[in-house]
This record gives sequence, structure tokens and C-alpha cells, in this order.
Amino acid sequence: MRRTTPKEMESVLKLDGRARYDHFVKRVVDAGEAYGLWQDGWALMRDDQGNDVLPLWPAIEYAEASRGETWVEYRPERIDLADLLDDLLPTLARTRVLPGVFPTPDDTGVTPTVGDLEASLRTEMEKYGE
Repeated sequence: MRRTTPKEMESVLKLDGRARYDHFVKRVVDAGEAYGLWQDGWALMRDDQGNDVLPLWPAIEYAEASRGETWVEYRPERIDLADLLDDLLPTLARTRVLPGVFPTPDDTGVTPTVGDLEASLRTEMEKYGE
């Protein structure tokens, strides 16, 4: 597991949602893992239309920093890239929960469709020859 330095974290958290989405895709494919928050189930939030959204982060440090008061009882949980693609994203599609990519304490992040996130991850994986 590659650790995120405080300096990297500070600069990445200043990026807008789209740039954080791009960072998420590259980092998740590079590291082979993403993170969510777990406590007897995944932490969820809602978008402006009332849809359930599963927040995802590219590193444990970002998930930890995003717990705040809302998810204080939740703990960061590693999600293997293969499990994300083969299990979690299909489950989200089936249950009509959207992925929430890289929310921060100050921004809700990007909420792509499951298909768009999967396509972004697989396109990035092709660059690695996977």
C-alpha cells in the first residue's frame, strides 16, 4: 500500500471534482485498490436527486479524512480493484446506487454512472497492459 504524504494530500484536496476523479482513476489502477467506509455496511450519502451514493476514495488517508461527524463510527475499508470491477460496481448497478468518486469534506465529488466509472477504470488499465 502506497502512503499518501501530507503535501500530496493537501494539493490533491484543492483540485476540483473532475481533476480528483482523474486522480482517483489513475491512483486506483496504479495501486490496485480503492477505499470506502464500512460499519456493518457501506457508508452512503445522497445526491441532489435523492439517489443513494457510495463514496469511494483512492487512498486510505482520504477516506479517513472524510469521515467527519457523519461517519465517525465508520472505518476505511480496502476494496481490491478486481473486486470493485467484478463485484461492487455490478452490485451498485443492480441496486441503483451510484458511485461517488472522491468526495471531500468541502465537496461532494463526482457522481458518474456505474458504467462510466467502470469504463474509465478499464481504459486506464489498458495503459498498464492489463
